[in-house]
Amino acid sequence: MNAAGGQGQALLELQGVDAHYGPVQALRGVDLRVDKGEIVSLIGANGAGKTTLLSAIFGAPRISAGRILHRGEDISRLPTNKVAGRGIALVPEGRQIYQEMSVEENLMMGTTAIGMERYEEDRDAMFDLFPRLKERRNQVAGTMSGGEQQMLAVARAMMARPELILFDEPSLGLAPLVVKRIFEVLAEIAAMGKTIFLVEQNANLALRLSHRAYVMVTGRIQMSGASAALLDNADVRNAYLGVH
Repeated sequence: MNAAGGQGQALLELQGVDAHYGPVQALRGVDLRVDKGEIVSLIGANGAGKTTLLSAIFGAPRISAGRILHRGEDISRLPTNKVAGRGIALVPEGRQIYQEMSVEENLMMGTTAIGMERYEEDRDAMFDLFPRLKERRNQVAGTMSGGEQQMLAVARAMMARPELILFDEPSLGLAPLVVKRIFEVLAEIAAMGKTIFLVEQNANLALRLSHRAYVMVTGRIQMSGASAALLDNADVRNAYLGVH
């Protein structure tokens, strides 16, 4: 754990990254790093550019300036499948599971980047992590609750055996008890040795889980530091934690 940041090996690094959607600039000179073994969160209001940042790592949109590095290698121009093949997985906003497929078929789709050789072993590990998915293994995924679908989205990403997992708003639209369980699962995944980069509107939960954090405002990183310090920062508390 590198709570202070910058101490370990940079697994992911963004250097001066700009990104546009047509004429609209969504990211502006973003500098950010995630070290191996860390949980790093990115907080900010709706429309701040958080999801764009995650999408840009996978090349959609392509960045218009700067570099994205994975283990020191520039991946800014790699096709999406090549990025995934490097051991980076995304749990997207809104879950985006295959609605018409069964739970187990969704898990199979998660192995696309690595093949099916260890499918049964990894599927059983996900069933241990999410017993509800085992109960629902043959159920059509789109008929499950939002919380169950979020668990499936996480499990599907884990099936690719990633070392770095990007989470985009995992608490969105879920009941408080389900959100609590999802964040417990994130901690369990980190304890497995995975590195986590978490984009989350629930700043309180994100800062309590992560080691370090960045605050994004209109496409720029406005503030960064140890999560505990940001929790105590008056500006952060006023803007994102509802504390005055």
